[in-house]
Amino acid sequence: MRVIGRRTHICKQWFITVGVFLGVGSWLYMFLQFVAWDPANNQPCISFADSHAELEKFVHFDNLPTIHAITPTYRRPVQKAELTRLSQTYRQVRNFHWIVVEDSNRTTNLVTKLLRRSGISYTQLNVATPEQYKLPLNPKLSYIHPRGTFQRNLALEWLQQNVQSGGQKDVVYFADDDNTYDLQVFEEMRYTEKVSVWPVGLVGGQLVERPLVHDGRVTGWNAAYKPQRPFPIDMAGFAVNLDLFLRHPEARFRIKQDVGYQESVLLAQLVTLSDLEPRAENCTKVLVWHTRTETPRLRGEVTMRKEGRRSDKDIEV
Repeated sequence: MRVIGRRTHICKQWFITVGVFLGVGSWLYMFLQFVAWDPANNQPCISFADSHAELEKFVHFDNLPTIHAITPTYRRPVQKAELTRLSQTYRQVRNFHWIVVEDSNRTTNLVTKLLRRSGISYTQLNVATPEQYKLPLNPKLSYIHPRGTFQRNLALEWLQQNVQSGGQKDVVYFADDDNTYDLQVFEEMRYTEKVSVWPVGLVGGQLVERPLVHDGRVTGWNAAYKPQRPFPIDMAGFAVNLDLFLRHPEARFRIKQDVGYQESVLLAQLVTLSDLEPRAENCTKVLVWHTRTETPRLRGEVTMRKEGRRSDKDIEV
């Protein structure tokens, strides 16, 4: 009887210990969260981790600079798929802040819900591109003004107004939603002093477009597309120290600018060729690709809608 009583006492103690542990863990889970800015009411909105396994992603590492990734996006059939793919990559990056700017008159529920469940520190903004600057509906036609300009400029304005210059030297990266990223590229850019650069695959009509490096310094480019550009580089091929934008508040992408020159216009306001910092083993490794998701053929959907039906009724794609 004494043995049974002792065992019962031990079991009670074990259950009490487990209960206390779970209670403390629940409270800890509620406090470990990221705060993202809601531009609609100028108040912070709270986003929680989806599982205990993700909690470490919500811990801010004070010894690491934060990467602020700016992603313009617009409504299209593959939008959710593109942003989902990006979020699965970004959630693995420490000290990462995702600024998603929608090309619309208001933020959309699709993007809002995706960001809230992403497990990433985020800011959601929106600004609509005026009609006169939008791309023609016929994809075979050339266009004068590049897309994403208003959205990237709004994100830069938000950073300059809301993020203070700090000793950790945060980094700004223009991360479009039609690219594929190796996680290593984020660590390559994290300690950017001014502007860091690296190769980009599948862009400019080439397998790879990259800076040419000699003795650890950028001396030129291997670009075939408009090689006369001052900085013939893709948007995915460079990152900028946030302090540069804070010291040069006028630095912006130009609205009326020939296609392919947006990167050059911005960088010329910040640095010269000699300031560039080659990354990815002196620009010998490809860590980002301009993959571009293929536009889906939706002939069946067009037929259904002519008949007053649609395949995505009551379901978000």
